[in-house]
Amino acid sequence: MAKMGKFPGMPGMNMGNLMKQAQKMQQDMAALQEELKTREYTATAGGGAVTAVVNGENRIVSLDISPDALDSADAELLADMVMVAVNEALRQAAETAEKEMGKLTGGLGGLF
Repeated sequence: MAKMGKFPGMPGMNMGNLMKQAQKMQQDMAALQEELKTREYTATAGGGAVTAVVNGENRIVSLDISPDALDSADAELLADMVMVAVNEALRQAAETAEKEMGKLTGGLGGLF
C-alpha cells in the first residue's frame, strides 16, 4: 500500500512538492501577466499611412495618421485603415500573451 501523499509509480513526487510547483507556476503567471500589460505592439496600414500602438491591456496607446493620408484619403478609407492597424496591433498583443503563457504552463493552459 502506498503512503498517503505519494503518487504511485512516480517516485519522489508527493503532494507537498506538487503544491509548491503549482504555487510557483501561479506566481510566475501573475508576474508574466503584469509584464505583458506593459508591452506595446505596433501595426501599420495603408502602406504606413496609419500607425496604431496598443498595450497588453488592449488599449490604444497612440494613433498616428500621416498628413498625406488626410490629403488623399476619404473618410471611409481612412477609417478602414485605422481599423486594420488597430486590429492587427491587438492581434499581436493577444498572440504574444498566448505564446508567453504557453511557455510558462507547458500546454496546461486549460488547468489554470
